[in-house]
Amino acid sequence: MNESSSPFDVGSGAVKQPYKKTLTSAKENLHVEKWDVNAGDVIPGAKGWSVKKSTLHGGKQEGVDIILVDNGRLKFTVCPTRGMGVLSVTMDDVFLGWDSPVKEAVHPNLINLQSRGGLGWLEGFNEWMVRCGLESAGHPGVDKFTNNVGDEATMELTLHGKIANIPASEVEVVIDPEPPHRIRIRGRVDERMFYGPKLEMQTEISTVPGSNSFRLADVIANHSADEQEFQIIYHANFGPPLLEEASTFAGAVERVTPFNEHAAKDLAFYAEYKGPQLGFIEQVYCIRPKPDAEGRALIMLRNKARDKAVSMVFPVSELPFVTLWKNTNAVNEGYVTGLEPGTGFPNNRRIERKFGRVPKLPPGRTYSAAIDFTIHTTAGEVSQVSNRIEALQDGTHPIVDDRPEDKS
Repeated sequence: MNESSSPFDVGSGAVKQPYKKTLTSAKENLHVEKWDVNAGDVIPGAKGWSVKKSTLHGGKQEGVDIILVDNGRLKFTVCPTRGMGVLSVTMDDVFLGWDSPVKEAVHPNLINLQSRGGLGWLEGFNEWMVRCGLESAGHPGVDKFTNNVGDEATMELTLHGKIANIPASEVEVVIDPEPPHRIRIRGRVDERMFYGPKLEMQTEISTVPGSNSFRLADVIANHSADEQEFQIIYHANFGPPLLEEASTFAGAVERVTPFNEHAAKDLAFYAEYKGPQLGFIEQVYCIRPKPDAEGRALIMLRNKARDKAVSMVFPVSELPFVTLWKNTNAVNEGYVTGLEPGTGFPNNRRIERKFGRVPKLPPGRTYSAAIDFTIHTTAGEVSQVSNRIEALQDGTHPIVDDRPEDKS
């Protein structure tokens, strides 16, 4: 994980090596506070893209690392300090993210996950994409576990687990030697404890210079000598301009279930959005996507005019469930919606276990998940994706449950 001393072309007949720069390494006791690289520094004559690492200062963001990737058309900001989450994405006049009441990238040292009845996770919640997991995800509450003397005990799970508030132990930038020279930000985040989970997440967020898309790919490993439960939900959050009055969710769907009785009241309009409404109580819908012939789901959020959208593609074998979170509250309270592929829904783990949605990793084994995101900025592009979704639905109607699951 050392920086290349020269560009890719290292001589006639030589094998081109990836360009690498280590930014953080717990193993090597290394932390680079400030660094940047431009296309021409890596590929002679290349222009248009760059990667910049900086450390934030002041207030609750003191000491937080961020990495800004500009592929020449699309920009995204990764936060290694906050579990390798993605703070925001921009391309042209499309912004992926939201205006959270939390204004800084809060350092995990200042987050008390136990506060407000296990809702302390919300004290740092402002990312475009934040992971929920790994030992647990979903609502806070009591669950059972086996303690250090082998007895069954209870534990208070906190909202959405710990992974988003664990700094990455290893972070590097890797740039492919061959065209199209994909730019990769890689990190390792560990969720380990004695008499507890021994989970490791290797992540890569990458993009091709000049493209309108990017990929998020994770590998979760169980380093325990015993099998380990795990959960992960990719909490991707959107505000304006994609979220507005008459925006719509689109996706090929096999089944829709309201999360609770409150959500069931507006079930007929689950895919439609309203403008900001003070006092709006969140509504959640549990979706089982319908895959294509290659086993991939396709979902999209599109604006009212249907000339701007973001689409997400992912294998349902890895992420079989999608949570649609609608929080169209007043702007100052957080006007936002979440499109959230995952291994399950955001119930407390004890409930998800009841429905068979808490997978287990055998010792030494890994689980992989990847999502491809594409930003669409014309009516023609949005129409093409909409047509693909309609073709995949193929005239069938999803099963719509008029009541939530029995969680008693």
